[in-house]
Amino acid sequence: MAVSNNGVPSPGTAQMTTAADFGAVAPFEIRAAAEQRVPFVFNSPHSGRYYPERFLAMTRLDATAIRRSEDSYVDELFGGAVALGAPLLAANFPRAYLDVNREPWELDPRMFHEPVPSFANIRSARVAGGLGTIPKLVGEGLDIYPSRLPLGEALGRIEGVYKPYHDTLKRLLAETHSRFGYAVLVDCHSMPASIRVGDSGIRPDFIVGDRFGASASASFVEVVISLLSTMGYTVAHNKPYAGGFITEHYGRPARSLHALQIEINRGLYMNERTFQKSPGFDALADDLSRFSADLMSLPDHVFGGLPLAAE
Repeated sequence: MAVSNNGVPSPGTAQMTTAADFGAVAPFEIRAAAEQRVPFVFNSPHSGRYYPERFLAMTRLDATAIRRSEDSYVDELFGGAVALGAPLLAANFPRAYLDVNREPWELDPRMFHEPVPSFANIRSARVAGGLGTIPKLVGEGLDIYPSRLPLGEALGRIEGVYKPYHDTLKRLLAETHSRFGYAVLVDCHSMPASIRVGDSGIRPDFIVGDRFGASASASFVEVVISLLSTMGYTVAHNKPYAGGFITEHYGRPARSLHALQIEINRGLYMNERTFQKSPGFDALADDLSRFSADLMSLPDHVFGGLPLAAE
């Protein structure tokens, strides 16, 4: 494989192969009203349900097992935000194929035939757990691949999908900040119904993550938790999910850029074994539309004072 002057393997055939994976559907899409009316951007990076045929031929898992890491239908649950005037960036590619909630080069060298670039982060806890940028495992610890991959697979997915996805998210936030003076990113996820929190072993309906206060103003987080609790849901804060790369990377409250991760208990809306929506799906979607509307009506001081001038 050719290597560029800065040590990054060169694109080419690998990137073209990745592009071919999504000939029938775009790897991601922006869902938006004609005009953005609020300083909010919603993001659903793990709800993608399009599994390229080439990828399915590479995996050792069947079409059901490969979905174990999928945040199924989260993009639909938060779809009401679009009608309220907020853009929603939604992945169509599956998390098992590529995880954009990781650093761009968070790679496990044991997954590839060739050495990974010297600058790759090979020692993160996420890589150790099999959940790097190119995941090794899906939920329940199932290996995705029967053998090592060409490094070109990682290169193609990172150059062809990961970087364009983040370029798009960055642009949405920059445009929002420029227009409104501040921007709020709501990063939308789901979690297994088996997740328990604290000594009492409570199973929360939602977990709100703000990187332990680093990614959003405390007053905003308090309101978010209060709104969900008032609706009758059990809400945990930062444990066990405080937010991933997206929340950490884009949340800069001192610059009027707030990022919050919201995890939804899948038991509220789907059968985790069959991936079918449950009778509670529509009611939850309605609640999340009301929740989104309440967020968008919050006064500026909730975000730490008057919005700063756009940079």
